Amino acid sequence: MPLIKSLRKAPFNLSADDIAWVEKTLNSLSTEDKLRQLFVHLSIGDDPAAIAKLGHMKPGGLHRFMGPELQPAWRATRQFMEMAEVPPFITGDIEGGGHGSPAMLQFPNQLGLAAANDPALSRKVLAAVCEEARALGFNWSFTPVVDINAASESAIVGTRSYGSNQKRIAAQAKAHVEVLQAHGIAATAKHWPGEGFDARDQHLVTTVNPLSMAKWEETFGALYRGLIRQGVLTIMSAHIALPAYMRKKRVPEGLQRFRPASVNRHLNQSLLRGELGFNGLIVSDATPMAGLTSFAAREISTPEVIENGCDVFLFSPNPEQDYQFMLRGLREKRLSEQRLEEAVTRILALKAALGLHRKTIDERIAPLEQARAIIKSKAHLALADEAAVKSITKVKDLKRTLPLSLEKHRRIVLVGRGAPGMFPGSPRREMSAFTSELKSRGFDLRPYDPKAPPTRENADLLLYVFAVESSLGLSHIHVDWLAEQQGLDTGMARYWHDLPCLMVSFGHPYYLREAPRVPTYVNAYSTIEASQRAAARCLLGEAEFAGSSPVDVFAGAPDSRY
Repeated sequence: MPLIKSLRKAPFNLSADDIAWVEKTLNSLSTEDKLRQLFVHLSIGDDPAAIAKLGHMKPGGLHRFMGPELQPAWRATRQFMEMAEVPPFITGDIEGGGHGSPAMLQFPNQLGLAAANDPALSRKVLAAVCEEARALGFNWSFTPVVDINAASESAIVGTRSYGSNQKRIAAQAKAHVEVLQAHGIAATAKHWPGEGFDARDQHLVTTVNPLSMAKWEETFGALYRGLIRQGVLTIMSAHIALPAYMRKKRVPEGLQRFRPASVNRHLNQSLLRGELGFNGLIVSDATPMAGLTSFAAREISTPEVIENGCDVFLFSPNPEQDYQFMLRGLREKRLSEQRLEEAVTRILALKAALGLHRKTIDERIAPLEQARAIIKSKAHLALADEAAVKSITKVKDLKRTLPLSLEKHRRIVLVGRGAPGMFPGSPRREMSAFTSELKSRGFDLRPYDPKAPPTRENADLLLYVFAVESSLGLSHIHVDWLAEQQGLDTGMARYWHDLPCLMVSFGHPYYLREAPRVPTYVNAYSTIEASQRAAARCLLGEAEFAGSSPVDVFAGAPDSRY
């Protein structure tokens, strides 16, 4: 079937008028303008000059990492929209958790929602997220993450996933896609062809999905087929290899079996479009990631991303240079005219499916005062608190330390250094909401001092608070005992035979692998303030522990149950 006719079918489901707009717009674009439509550029912060520079490049869209203040965040997005001749995508990673946009209310992350294990509640949360995102102009989210949390050492899947239970992943992802797309925001299933069995991070290296094709079909194949049947509009092709499929396609043993999906025609065209029947838009994962850049020179890989099946090229460390690489690839026939036309057709089709061509700018981004009324509203704050408290999971409490009480635990020694920022060099986030809750109840908190370690005489409880959510570039997440307890001798000390000890993780759920004997352990999944308050309430017995673990927290350390 010709591509233009296929736009009537799922997931675009375009009307005759929509298709006419796609054709008219496509025909009006010069070759250079078509090439520019392939790009979604990255915007960090709200500087008008930086926004204007990107806007003059006429990209297909802009990915917004907004600053914390509503007005400049809103103004920058509207400025970009006003500059665009073709209605642009405004994209974001609307995953929730501590890495969410600070201009919006932060809700529990995917793993936290999976722990609450209530699809109806997830829908309510996602609807609120969509209301805020729409108010700030977002129309495309690079979510849901449908990776499987199999490798417990992974620093990049972890709290970004819905866990390791495939049925729970499928139910949560289904709700995620339905709610986003009902609110006019395109959903994106990622990371194709499936992450989670390789503990490494594709930001730092090309990762490998090691599954046989039979096992892949049972897991990722089933997840992606389900979302395709449901009508997910886009899928993100990542810097992940699937050597079993390359073997099936008779690719000789060697490096090409490990070609990442983002530049792999077999995985994008044969498997995703051919065997799975996906008719929507394929977007590459972020192209500055080492999972791509370590595989080939950027001049080579830039046109290869589109030629091998992706329709959108995500992020550029040097936008004008990448455009020139793409143009040179076209002139040298390393990027075909056919693939360029197909990609831009699908880009315009997605814009039409979202109704961007029919909407005024005021309909695509709410007026500022309306946005103020929506974002961080009292109703949304209450919903974030409800979802957070239902996610908190008591994994074990062997010595019946909980609930905490002033009579037994007033003097608390605190081990924990806060949460790292999302990007290297960004400021750490403190756990002040959590500690404030305890202090307001009368508890006396002091930081761990290696010169005066906790004893029965000077402390009633040793409280470990770790706050690292899955994030780019971390390589691994672990208990750095020498840093946390400030020295070799003190770093080797364990105190749970001497006084009550409690470990709470506001992020990575697998710390029991390195602290198997800790007697009381709680997972709170996210550093957001709602989760900090909720965890404190549960620890104090003011709320029930309602969460159920979406992962095997004992993975790799079965003795940690005891």
